[in-house]
Amino acid sequence: MLYSTVTPAEKRAAFRAQLASGELLRFPGAFNPLSAKLIQDKGFEGVYISGAVIAADLGLPDVGLTTLTEVATRGRQIARMTDLPTLIDADTGFGEPMNVARTVQDLEDAGVAGLHIEDQVNPKRCGHLDGKAVVDTDTALKRIRAAADARRDPNLLIMARTDIRAIDGLQAAIDRAKQLVDAGADAIFPEAMADLSEFEAVRKAIDVPMLANMTEFGKSDLFTTQQLKDVGVNIVIYPVSLLRLAMGAAERGLDTLVVQGTLKSTVEDMQTRARLYELLDYEGYTAFDTSVFNFSL
Repeated sequence: MLYSTVTPAEKRAAFRAQLASGELLRFPGAFNPLSAKLIQDKGFEGVYISGAVIAADLGLPDVGLTTLTEVATRGRQIARMTDLPTLIDADTGFGEPMNVARTVQDLEDAGVAGLHIEDQVNPKRCGHLDGKAVVDTDTALKRIRAAADARRDPNLLIMARTDIRAIDGLQAAIDRAKQLVDAGADAIFPEAMADLSEFEAVRKAIDVPMLANMTEFGKSDLFTTQQLKDVGVNIVIYPVSLLRLAMGAAERGLDTLVVQGTLKSTVEDMQTRARLYELLDYEGYTAFDTSVFNFSL
């Protein structure tokens, strides 16, 4: 009932232990707190909170328009609703190194288990779009040093994302990944790898966990979990998948309503009221309410 009884500190410690296990951790992207409950119910290892999804939910493109307050608020709403560790997209850290430090502490207070900060120029853009630009090495490393120094819980995972592959090639991505680890990154997110061999090359070059982004309509093929595990990937995210599925179904439903004047033909595709109530734990709320108001006058 209400929020998770697992504390943020416990979730972070569990996340660290999961990463040390060598198993591939699957983190579908939650587009709201209810979808995070569904991710947990289906047996996944964690929940991802995408900056692109937060922006889209606000009706905005993913071009650096969201604020730290908006991201931290959504992160808190999702993180408190699940027992699973949450990994959140912190974009470029929302400013200079001091801003990065504040970002880390605000997101730590929000209860997430980890966050990633990228090396794009601010304002950034979606990692699988053309025309990206990255900051120089010194600026990228300062962001990660500031992030690592700012956390108060040593188990909060600081992940560094690099977008340099699309600009200067694979070797540049490998070189920067090594430098980011030396600067204090606990894990590496090499964005927009071309194929499995590129993931494998990055994996061999670093001694910290590595994340793969399996976003649809992107630069990378949609590899299976087994393929990713075979090349040493530790975490795989599906950042926008649930939002795309939900919006696709919503659009088809609205089209049906326009054409047929009723949604009768689509009811079998909808989540039932019983299933929604199960996810929301109506039974738990009812039991609590009954236990409180169990007296008579």
